[in-house]
Amino acid sequence: MMRGAVIVPALVLGFAAVAQEEALRLPSGLMVRLHEVLTDRPEGGGLIYRFRYVAEAFDAGPAQLASLDDDLVWLCETHALPRISNIGPQPGQVVISLADRESLFGVYASDVIQVFLAYRPAGEDCIEEMF
Repeated sequence: MMRGAVIVPALVLGFAAVAQEEALRLPSGLMVRLHEVLTDRPEGGGLIYRFRYVAEAFDAGPAQLASLDDDLVWLCETHALPRISNIGPQPGQVVISLADRESLFGVYASDVIQVFLAYRPAGEDCIEEMF
């Protein structure tokens, strides 16, 4: 976790209970579900929303890696952005992560396959950014 960051579970912010989220089919066909949404404000930075998704069939093999960019931007634009559009202060960054199982945020787990990308919200679009 970044120094000075404050992580706030999304349930505190009024998001629907994660357990009630239904499975989503990504453009690649992979089925995912929302694990959790976290927010933080790193020292010297703006508001960040972290949408963490799980897909038990995710293996980061060549076929899945080929469609990964399309899948993550789809999650950002069609699932994450609509959920933050009416909640007040808007984030400067949305991070989308995909893992093969649930894990604790900020804790390294060598047995978890996980990828993540950061985006800058721009209207209804997610523009990929460097960390």
